[in-house]
Amino acid sequence: MKFFSFFNAYFSADKKLYQSIKNILGFYPGNIFIYKLAFLHKSASQETRKGMKLSNERLEYLGDTILSTVVADFLFKKYPFNDEGFLTELRSKIVSRSNLNKLSNKMGLHLLIQRDQESNNLYRSIEGDTFEALIGAIYLDKGFNFTRRVIINRIIKVHIDIDEMEQKQWNFKSKLIDWTQRERKTVGFNVIDVIGGGYTKQYKVELCIDGEAVAVGQDYSIKAAEQLAAEKAYLLLTDPEKAKPETNQ
Repeated sequence: MKFFSFFNAYFSADKKLYQSIKNILGFYPGNIFIYKLAFLHKSASQETRKGMKLSNERLEYLGDTILSTVVADFLFKKYPFNDEGFLTELRSKIVSRSNLNKLSNKMGLHLLIQRDQESNNLYRSIEGDTFEALIGAIYLDKGFNFTRRVIINRIIKVHIDIDEMEQKQWNFKSKLIDWTQRERKTVGFNVIDVIGGGYTKQYKVELCIDGEAVAVGQDYSIKAAEQLAAEKAYLLLTDPEKAKPETNQ
């Protein structure tokens, strides 16, 4: 099997993809079709003879579950004396869409994605979605134990600073709610606009404290828009310097 993968890496029409995966993750793919599918974004989806559109969305779903399971197991063993709240928040930071976007770019996966160029401004999670799809592809090609070793040894230990991640603020919505409770204030989130439709639909959410509008967030899900609004509001209320927009020197 190893010789077959090595042979394909040099003589296949997909030898560039074979070699890229070997350079990034340390192994040659077996079923290259699955990996090609992992890098096919829905904006460039291909229609089959039966009318089905091929993209990496199903692999993304699979990879999301596997990644979350492996990270949960890794953290459970790394922090034997921490409670479930600590483990849940740290796992959420690691598998958050923003972190997976950064991780995908750091590893160079963004260079392999097939996408409609106009999609760059429409989809803010292409890189993170592709990362999860790649995990799904590895699982289908190599099995769970192999995938687990890749995630831990080639991704977490190489590209993620767990200690830094532990200290990083992330769930601003939760922090803002805690702040308002301490200050005896009420907080509310309202969807004030829906922009576009289908895959391009975005939600604009307004955050109010004691009925007064404080911040607005906009994203492709209500939950993500609430987080953005909460981050703006939390920084504005607790650290105004960080909330100031950057200015050119």
